Amino acid sequence: MKFNIKITALIICLLFTVSASFAIEQMSVEKNAVLNIKDCIEIALQNSPLIKKSRYNYGLAKGNLGIAKSEYFPTIGVGTGYNITDNHNSRRNTSSNIYSAEASISQLIWNFGKTNANIRMYNFDRIAALYEFENTVLDTIFGVKTNYYGVLAAKATLDVNRANVQINERNYQRTKAYFDEGIRSKIDLVNAEVNLSDSKVTLVESEKNYKNALVQLNNSMYIAFAPEYEIENTETFNFQNSFVPVNLEKIDEKKDLSKPPKDVSDAFLTSQVEKINVLDNYKFQPFPYTFEESVNLAYKNRPDLKAYDATLKAMKESLKYAKREYLPEISASAGYGYRDQYNTNSFNIGVNLSTSVNIKGQKHRIDNAKIQVDLAQTEIDQAKQDIYFEVQNLYITMAQLEKQIPLLAVKVKQTLENFELADGRYAVGLGDYIQLQDAKVNYNNAQVSYVQTVYNYNVARANLEKAIALPQEVTTSIEDK
Repeated sequence: MKFNIKITALIICLLFTVSASFAIEQMSVEKNAVLNIKDCIEIALQNSPLIKKSRYNYGLAKGNLGIAKSEYFPTIGVGTGYNITDNHNSRRNTSSNIYSAEASISQLIWNFGKTNANIRMYNFDRIAALYEFENTVLDTIFGVKTNYYGVLAAKATLDVNRANVQINERNYQRTKAYFDEGIRSKIDLVNAEVNLSDSKVTLVESEKNYKNALVQLNNSMYIAFAPEYEIENTETFNFQNSFVPVNLEKIDEKKDLSKPPKDVSDAFLTSQVEKINVLDNYKFQPFPYTFEESVNLAYKNRPDLKAYDATLKAMKESLKYAKREYLPEISASAGYGYRDQYNTNSFNIGVNLSTSVNIKGQKHRIDNAKIQVDLAQTEIDQAKQDIYFEVQNLYITMAQLEKQIPLLAVKVKQTLENFELADGRYAVGLGDYIQLQDAKVNYNNAQVSYVQTVYNYNVARANLEKAIALPQEVTTSIEDK
């Protein structure tokens, strides 16, 4: 009973140690930390269970290779026994007590390349597992990048829509003042109220999208219960504010947005609140590779394509192995035996040539191996076609977005100028409310479209970099833990 208690205690200690070591391996985020995109990628690479799973699969493939190589090592056998025999019949009774001990060793000398083919097959399986690991790393990196840009875009859109609410609040106050003085009609005041309500609804939707973007970023880093922290802008996604807060601690907070706004002292200057650039001096370096260069890089770098190639080579070695099953094996053996009856010692050594094969079954195995080779080659051909069109589609998308970004930047300035003119005309009674509202909507939509296009460009560029498997500044290797 005491022994069982000790064993149970030992198991609990071991489990606690394993759990503790696992917790140490997990990276977390400190409260009020400021993270850049490289930090987030590093956290994801450390925490990703998919990467850990790929490492385990590589370890299994490496172990299978070691098992295949072990066929060239000798096999040792030992045995001992004690036999008691007692015979009775009508004439006599006999009994014997015999002790025996035996030892043997056998060694494969040559099996006409079957073992070599088997070893090469498992080695290519190991290589394929390595490339699968590298592909998982790429997926993890670009998953973080996409979600990181998603947070930046959602925050920029949130800022735009928050400013739009401020504009509509000021416009409501001004229109109400005009209505009270009899300068504007009731319909202008009602329209101002409707537009203010619409802008608040849009703001609430933006807040939801922003929080969902935060959830996706935390999920891509495999961080639950993340504290409040900030992320930095990137070179291709610049805000007027350098840092974007990441906070989900008040996810269940409720606000009443249905009440009219309080009086604003400078309500007559409705456009001034949005004389800010959400994206400040946006610049980006054009993609450095042509389409043809991108396709060639993809064929050279893609780990999934390399995995397909390693699988094809493994299937070819498997076919060789199947064909060589008809051939015999040459092995050597040696053994020693001892029996205490008559003090008998024996020693034997020999060379053996043997084969055993089901001809009909082996023929079908060879046919199946040939089909596996053809399937692996077809997978490679299909993968190359898919990669070509994937790169082509992503390159076209990115190139078009590169052209759109400066045009939309100009459009934002133009719509701002038009909004300010319409606002001024309305203030002095020269313009009507519909013109003012159209100008305001066009300006707000231009900013949202600008932010969304910058986000789409960053995502398209990241996906193109992933499609051609460009080397990354932050990564991990199969040996890392």
